[in-house]
Amino acid sequence: MAVAAGPLLMETSPRGQRVRHRTSSLGDVELEKNLRLINYEDTVRKLDRYYGIVKRQLLQYQSITLGMFPACSQDKTEADLRTSVYCAAAIWSLFQAYRRIDDDRGKAYELGQSCVKCMRGILMCWMRQTEQVEHFKKGQQPKYALHSKFHLITGEEVISNDDYGHLQLDIVSQYLLFLVQMTTSGLQIIYTMDEVTFVQNLVYYIERAYRTPDFGMWERGSKYNNGTPELHASSIGMAKAALEAINGCNLFGEKGASWSVIFVDIDAHNRNRSIFETLLPRESSSKSVDSSLLSTISFPAFATHDHMLYAKTKAQILKSLKGKWGFKRYERDGFGTALEDKKRNYYLPGETK
Repeated sequence: MAVAAGPLLMETSPRGQRVRHRTSSLGDVELEKNLRLINYEDTVRKLDRYYGIVKRQLLQYQSITLGMFPACSQDKTEADLRTSVYCAAAIWSLFQAYRRIDDDRGKAYELGQSCVKCMRGILMCWMRQTEQVEHFKKGQQPKYALHSKFHLITGEEVISNDDYGHLQLDIVSQYLLFLVQMTTSGLQIIYTMDEVTFVQNLVYYIERAYRTPDFGMWERGSKYNNGTPELHASSIGMAKAALEAINGCNLFGEKGASWSVIFVDIDAHNRNRSIFETLLPRESSSKSVDSSLLSTISFPAFATHDHMLYAKTKAQILKSLKGKWGFKRYERDGFGTALEDKKRNYYLPGETK
């Protein structure tokens, strides 16, 4: 059925000319409302589907006491902090989407508080190692590193620095990076000045990443897996991005004052930036290419603003490491191969040649 057009109206233009135009018909208004309603319902339906995925694949395995996550679903005792930060980031992303829904039926609050629980759980575990942070600030040695694994329920240490390479600066940098984003979005993660002071110490902890050999994202250090840490471009780039993000951030959010603001040594940031861009496209002295750089030059760090350097690094990773089923970690990586002896932490000399 045809809908009658609206009446003609006469208006005077700025030049004094009379202009005719037709008002929107009632049918057009109703059509626009219906389209908006359909789009809204479709958006809610998609978000609810993602909510179900998050509930089944992430929140189901979240620690009931500290809110952290295991590296794999079968692990019931060991929390992995890198995995926990990425899980919290995924949940926070869905929280951000639900905030734009008029009636989210409490899902936005649930997701947001799950993020807060995880981030605070990590913070509490690290705050128990405050003395190690103070020692690390004086001398960047692996034996003083913050742990990257804790007990999933109690938060106690599960493995010592002598038996495992806990010195992974990219984990602390990722934590600070997402802490800033979550705080800026309105989540209240930091409660007291003691926690603000400790976060400032975490900034000091990563500021010297440009000259601190660590074990990197793959927890092995050198490609030869002999327990030797080395400078990693991925760790330096992640630290550089975290320092950029947290400089001037008020950890109390809108309710904060000048004493809850975090500050960064600009010289340390510049040194991290220059060393990082000098190392690219290499990852380290033993690894000419490494897929861990993908998370450094793109999401979540976006650590380089040099488009040519970004393209060169990405192209080298795609050329050397991309396979039929995904990406290899780095060249000559022995993890999970049939020849690897699971009873030994380290390889024998020349075993990867």
